[in-house]
Amino acid sequence: MPDPSLTPLGEEQCHRLAQNFPYHKSIELLVASPLRRTIYTALLGFEPVIKRGLKILAMPELQETSNLPCDTGSNREVLEREFEDKPVDFSLVHDGWNSNQGKFLPHAAAVEKRAEEVRLWLKVRPETEIVIVTHGGFLHYFTGDWSDSARFEGTGWSNTEFRSYQFSDEAGDDTSLVETKASRDGRRGTEKPLSKTEQMELRETTNKSWENNGYVQSKV
Repeated sequence: MPDPSLTPLGEEQCHRLAQNFPYHKSIELLVASPLRRTIYTALLGFEPVIKRGLKILAMPELQETSNLPCDTGSNREVLEREFEDKPVDFSLVHDGWNSNQGKFLPHAAAVEKRAEEVRLWLKVRPETEIVIVTHGGFLHYFTGDWSDSARFEGTGWSNTEFRSYQFSDEAGDDTSLVETKASRDGRRGTEKPLSKTEQMELRETTNKSWENNGYVQSKV
């Protein structure tokens, strides 16, 4: 199904997120993939933030990794009609964002490059408390965290799961993200995090598996 919306279960999960997310009052910027399901997730799951006057900024670079119909977005004019009475800013959504071509190719290397583009964009933003609403597959490229990447189909993230990350403070490492201790301890306890080498090895293994399943493609 092309660019599906949320299921009733998905809507219920978003309402629970709105109730359980503990940082609504501190959020300064709300950014979402322009796919319909992520826009609705942001609208429902972060309703308290929106009630404070924040808009959702739709960012094409946050779209999912594959060119499957369910991961291919709608044209901007279609989205603007559907969300015309909602606080969604589509100014970054341009023609071709849903073409699966150019920087949006469903290749691992292209996905890694646009994930870095998002991190660089975030790095220079004036806001410090930012919510990103995106997709389970893309999140591994975006965060660089490949632990549990096979826990579900195509991702290690459950629906409406939230984690907190900050930029690495290691010298010479300007764009890597590191999960905060509070976030990690809350879901993993005292388990030791993977090293960079282990993350890279797991990334390569996962990419090969995802190529076999069509979540990303081999570059030809």
